[in-house]
Amino acid sequence: MLKAILSHDFRHTAVNQLWKLFSGPVLLVLIPLYLSSEAQGYWYTFVSLAALAVFADMGFSTILLQFSAHEFAHLRFESDKTLAGSQQNLERLATLLRFAMKWSSGMGILAFPIILAVGFVVLNKKQTDVIWIIPWIIYGIASIVAFINSMLLSFIEGCNSVGEVQKIRFYISFVTVVLTGILLMLDTELYALAISLFIGALSGTIIIFYRYKHMFKQFFILGGEIEHTWEKDTLPLIGRYAVSWISGYFIFSIFTPIAFHYYGIVEAGQIGFSIAICTAIFGIANIWMTIIIPKINIYVARKDYETLNTIFKTHLVLAVFTYLLGASALFIIVIFFRDTLPFSDRLVSPFSLAILVLSWLLQIIINGYAVYMRAHKEEPLMIPSFVSGVYITIATLFIAKYLPFEYFFLGFLSSYLWGMPWVIAIFKRYKKGSL
Repeated sequence: MLKAILSHDFRHTAVNQLWKLFSGPVLLVLIPLYLSSEAQGYWYTFVSLAALAVFADMGFSTILLQFSAHEFAHLRFESDKTLAGSQQNLERLATLLRFAMKWSSGMGILAFPIILAVGFVVLNKKQTDVIWIIPWIIYGIASIVAFINSMLLSFIEGCNSVGEVQKIRFYISFVTVVLTGILLMLDTELYALAISLFIGALSGTIIIFYRYKHMFKQFFILGGEIEHTWEKDTLPLIGRYAVSWISGYFIFSIFTPIAFHYYGIVEAGQIGFSIAICTAIFGIANIWMTIIIPKINIYVARKDYETLNTIFKTHLVLAVFTYLLGASALFIIVIFFRDTLPFSDRLVSPFSLAILVLSWLLQIIINGYAVYMRAHKEEPLMIPSFVSGVYITIATLFIAKYLPFEYFFLGFLSSYLWGMPWVIAIFKRYKKGSL
């Protein structure tokens, strides 16, 4: 464990997550302080609708990380960020990057106008004085840039560069969060979300190309000389991942739009605020799995299952333990200091929050299993994800229509009660050796 904590990847991932640990609560405080209840509802509905970018991603970012990791298993970085090693793997990696950029640019141009249109339909249903149209357009354009950045970072991260990627993510987050806070305090309301995302994404693009300019130049030369049909390798997997990733929207991001429609703008803000807190705790805990994803793929490529199982088990236990610590701290604050919190009315009730927290705890475990299984260049969770997405959407719609707001997350939790045994049974088929 000490060796893991002292590693380059852990240190930079920890810095990024600690920044989120600091900046997340700061924003969570600033949002209810500087936004009206209605503006907060639009804010989190923006974020939830932007998650429709999953229809552009369709799991390709994860596939890209996996494939680049399998090729990088036979390569290494030089001091100037060029790559050396097996010429065959070097050429394959260069053509993979070219394919990835064509794919992500095409999907971004195709999908985001549709997402903007869907947003207009959903957001225009409520009468409000909140100015949202121009911020929504800016937010949509910024999301395209952020989407392409995420593809580049997934590719680089697969090259056993978790620490470097986390540094870049930290810089992007720092710019975005600081600018968001400043703009919120200047009473720009939803423009704070839109403009900060745009400038943050643009700064990310500049940083990525500056840091890896020599690698991109090397790959541009290599990729222009040879051809490799990555479509044949990736499209069958993309089909399966697409089902899982699109289902993921209905599993994790459908709640705010449903609350916006059935309960109101204020309730949508409470749902979005509560989910943001739980996902922040999840993100901090999941640091343990994030830093080993490229290594897991590399160990699978090398068939080193003994090392794979040891590192996987250790990091999954650490992720669960960290999440429990964060969840405990949250409930201590909510139960004992609820009356003194200036934003307590912006959260769901403790009962609803407990349901949400328990659901994300089970997701920590499922996420770990998914990382292990997907490292084998397969997507075994396609059917469970699809069934869960359909079930959660239908159950949440039913609850929103017929049950009190208090029970809004019951469909989310109940999906884990029957889904968890299913995932464990699938995982046992992929497990190699003793775990």
